[in-house]
Amino acid sequence: MKLSSLGRVGQKEKFEGKYNRYQRYGAEECVLQMGGVLCPTPGCGAGLLPEPGLRRILCEPGNGIGCGSVFCRECKEEFHEGECNSLLSPQGAMAQKGYVVDEHAAMQARWEEASRETIKKTTKPCPNCNIPVEKNGVSVEVPVLPLPCSELELGGDTFIVLTLQFIVADACFSQTAVILLTLLYKHFAMTESNRSSAMHFASKIHDLKKCDADSLQIGKKDGKKAIEMVMLLEWWSGTDCTLYTDPASYHKYGKENAIVILNHNFEIDFLCGWNFCERFGVLGSSKVLAKKELSYMPIIGWMWYFLEIVFCKRKWEEDRKTVVQKLLNLRDYPENFWFLIHCEGTRFTEQKHQISMQVAEAKGLPKLKYHLLPRTKGFAVTVQCLRNVVSAVYDSTLNFRNNENPTLLGVLNGKKYHADLYVRRIPLEDVPEDEQECSTWLHKLYQEKDAFQEEYYRTGTYPAVPTVPPRRPWTLLNWLFWALLLLYPLFKLLINMINSGSSLTLASFAFVIIIASVGVRWMIGVTEINKGSTYGNNDNKQKQK
Repeated sequence: MKLSSLGRVGQKEKFEGKYNRYQRYGAEECVLQMGGVLCPTPGCGAGLLPEPGLRRILCEPGNGIGCGSVFCRECKEEFHEGECNSLLSPQGAMAQKGYVVDEHAAMQARWEEASRETIKKTTKPCPNCNIPVEKNGVSVEVPVLPLPCSELELGGDTFIVLTLQFIVADACFSQTAVILLTLLYKHFAMTESNRSSAMHFASKIHDLKKCDADSLQIGKKDGKKAIEMVMLLEWWSGTDCTLYTDPASYHKYGKENAIVILNHNFEIDFLCGWNFCERFGVLGSSKVLAKKELSYMPIIGWMWYFLEIVFCKRKWEEDRKTVVQKLLNLRDYPENFWFLIHCEGTRFTEQKHQISMQVAEAKGLPKLKYHLLPRTKGFAVTVQCLRNVVSAVYDSTLNFRNNENPTLLGVLNGKKYHADLYVRRIPLEDVPEDEQECSTWLHKLYQEKDAFQEEYYRTGTYPAVPTVPPRRPWTLLNWLFWALLLLYPLFKLLINMINSGSSLTLASFAFVIIIASVGVRWMIGVTEINKGSTYGNNDNKQKQK
């Protein structure tokens, strides 16, 4: 049978609308707000973020953008020593002829021309629907077809194909997905009758590696590994999660883009944050500003890499370009997303709290009792890059009843916890645009968070209406499907080993299981407070920003 493509015209218009929105309101506005410049070379117009005060600007080529030209930051002409000649500038040249240049219109025209050239160089029209798709496909020489216009022909291996369809919908976060797709591509490519199926799944291998949400359009179907961990919290340990919030704000959750500020006091606070996202259907499109070291963790780190998580080294000189570029990419994200940021920069400990309060005293800032001094640079940059895209800031404060100290190992052992999450919705219009004013606003916010924490310890509740968002069945169903699919061959292999009677084979299998268990225990150790990052301790003390 064939699955015909639907809504090609509507998708094309949506695609073009996204490009127009990106061209006119996205990168240009944010680059200029960050003190950057646009390359003046005709046909380029790349957004650049040079160091402040740097006059010689290099439009460095990379990723299909950048022309390699060197120009003067002040006059936008070819770089030269000495003062700029006003006759060489657009204003001076035009003034001699009696014309007045509209700088905004000229800049927009250069940017649109550069965007058209970039699209022309890096994409080609789909033969079926004319939507631009990437020219560089996967390692095998097959056309890369977008999901709406690919026609999937099912041959005799219907079960495998249907299984692949499920993998494609969910594979972006499976550690086995790339391997499965690659092997099954080879299987389909062996026969001419399954050639179109092979091409379709080969394109998915490429999309999986890039995890391009614009082309995949999988959005809220994402997050397999996160779903599995949320399943452990919701269904395995049975942890209760009560939400305290304003009823007027409740109905907006999951229906808008938001920046989520969460306190960083517990080993499983990230898991409770995922649970909050899952209850409102945005788990797959949730993003986070995380430390670079986490990207190297097996499975979890790889999943976050495919999720396009924003990683930082917590050194602004090194993060300035990479973090801003990642944030700019979110402006054109096709689904509603939540961007989580721990403004404290590291998990709360008594030692880090003492050092943080010493910095607060030196800067003349009010001391906090239950939080570290927030690091304002990352938050200010996030607000600047996502303004006009994000609707609100969700100020979130997490606590556990009866002074519980939850651990990930406790969740795996099935221990039940009781989490209380207080969320305040603050419209982004209330957050100042100026970086210094934004910094002051964030410090005031954390003083209020400290007061809410004090009230919770005193009364055991928050000043809002408690509610329990309904638990959705998809986490459990997803886990059951993958457990059946992946554990079946494992058990079959184990039975064959037992029947073989080989002691060496059984010993090897037991050794692999032990290594896997040790690896899981090591990954759990990363979340433990006493083994956490030393960032913020005496031997790693840095200037608070």
